[in-house]
Amino acid sequence: MLTRRHIRVKVMQSVYSFSLSKSDRLESEVAFFKGSVAATFDLYLLLLALIKAVAAAAEEQLETYRKNKIEDQKRIAALELLLQNSASRFIVQHPILAQLLKNKKIDQWDLEFKFLKDLINLLFESEAFAQHTALEAPNAKDDVQLLVYFFRHIITPHPYLFNYLEDRELTWVDDLPIVNTFLLKTLKKIKVNDVSSLPFPQPVVSKEDMDFGVDLLEKVIGNEASLESELIGKTPNWDPDRIAQLDAIILKIAIGELLYFPSIPPKVTLNEYLEIAKDYSTPKSNHFVNGVLDKLVKEFSSAQRLQKSGRGLQ
Repeated sequence: MLTRRHIRVKVMQSVYSFSLSKSDRLESEVAFFKGSVAATFDLYLLLLALIKAVAAAAEEQLETYRKNKIEDQKRIAALELLLQNSASRFIVQHPILAQLLKNKKIDQWDLEFKFLKDLINLLFESEAFAQHTALEAPNAKDDVQLLVYFFRHIITPHPYLFNYLEDRELTWVDDLPIVNTFLLKTLKKIKVNDVSSLPFPQPVVSKEDMDFGVDLLEKVIGNEASLESELIGKTPNWDPDRIAQLDAIILKIAIGELLYFPSIPPKVTLNEYLEIAKDYSTPKSNHFVNGVLDKLVKEFSSAQRLQKSGRGLQ
């Protein structure tokens, strides 16, 4: 589920955390890094749990309407249609998901009554739901399409979701785009009669990627003073105090990767950190980071400091 770029982002988060804490314990930052990688899987489960929670909230609403004999046939019919959705029931009744949520004690949505009600209302007000309601006999494919629409257009962009995740776990906001993309692709491939069609990716990345992340983190923190010295004189139009802290961290990590990872082409390193700067720092960061790194690569190459090895790198 995680890409190398996402591993780099998590290294950036860890270096940023280290710089704020003023700690000298590298071990704690390595643990933070590994924990944030594992937490990505928890976010995947949490979003699936949200789909289950919406169904539970709809069932509770329907029961309330019936118990109190509230005559709102349109609302009751909509709630019944939502609960009959085979794709939603597939998530609700999935045995492996239920066990994972129980093991990890992921039940955070139970008290988010207002959020769940708002999600249901937004779905019922949507054109997609109106079209689904108009179908004489929705089949499994129709149900999956509605669930995909619900997740993509109502759950994912809801502002409360962003705020909720930001409060719960430091790194989840950064993880959200990649987990959303993975889960959206997963929902599209659901086969309601096949429990194996809902995958549960490993909570950790491959050993190679994890080793890369830990190695990069240790080299950047362990050589921070040396990496910082590489920037001296490379930003003549920028007062060091005016360089955004995140920009400085991105530059140091990129320099560390250029100098200490011989198997990674300089072009790959530059592209990765330019994209990270574009996504996570200030509007001008992309051009600033690009200018500094381009200058450093030329200087390192001229001084034969880029000891790259491997096919196409020598």
